[in-house]
Amino acid sequence: MDKGKLILIPCPLSDSDISSVMPENHRHHINSCSTFIVENVRSARRFLIKAGITTKIDDLKFITLNKHTSAQSISQMLDNANKGQNIGLISEAGCPAIADPGSDIVALAHKMHIRVLPLVGPSSILLALMASGMNGQQFAFNGYLPKERNERIKKIQWLEQLSKKNKQTQILIETPYRNKHLVDDLSQCCRPNTHIVIAVNLTSKNERIIRTTAKELKKLNLDIYKKPAVFLLHTY
Repeated sequence: MDKGKLILIPCPLSDSDISSVMPENHRHHINSCSTFIVENVRSARRFLIKAGITTKIDDLKFITLNKHTSAQSISQMLDNANKGQNIGLISEAGCPAIADPGSDIVALAHKMHIRVLPLVGPSSILLALMASGMNGQQFAFNGYLPKERNERIKKIQWLEQLSKKNKQTQILIETPYRNKHLVDDLSQCCRPNTHIVIAVNLTSKNERIIRTTAKELKKLNLDIYKKPAVFLLHTY
């Protein structure tokens, strides 16, 4: 018996029309799965209905994967793929395994010699980099910064040094309710001529992409509290 596949299914970043970010042939792959590994069952069910899944939603199997999932549970999540069943992996937003726990499942699939099939879809990280005008040849994604302010400032200043030394764009994300703290730290602790890009609500009707310097950032008085954003910095 042939093994099933692990299909990496991107989902929208916002409530925009799903057809604007999902190619039509994704429906074929989605409908080939009866089991989905997801971060949040409720939002995954909502996405699959919008995506046009033909199987009754209550007949699907959902397996929750998040930062609290045990290694033992993860080790069993692809067992049905050995029986020939395709399994879908869905992130909460954007592309699976990019800044989310899905990478553990992908690693397991390779270990089990299960084919991994990545589907095209929106990535806030790459969209922000594309729209930044910063170096797209040399860049680094750093994920979340430390919660404690002194440690966060040290990390920002270290990233500035890396950016200048390596001519490298540094990409960051933050929990939306802490956006203001990060904006304040970037404006107060970066060199005045460090370039900053903040990409907010990407792909939504309220999308906004701001490019400025640390010095000018102080004057903008941005209101991005609880809004999903990607931050980029580059020191020349």
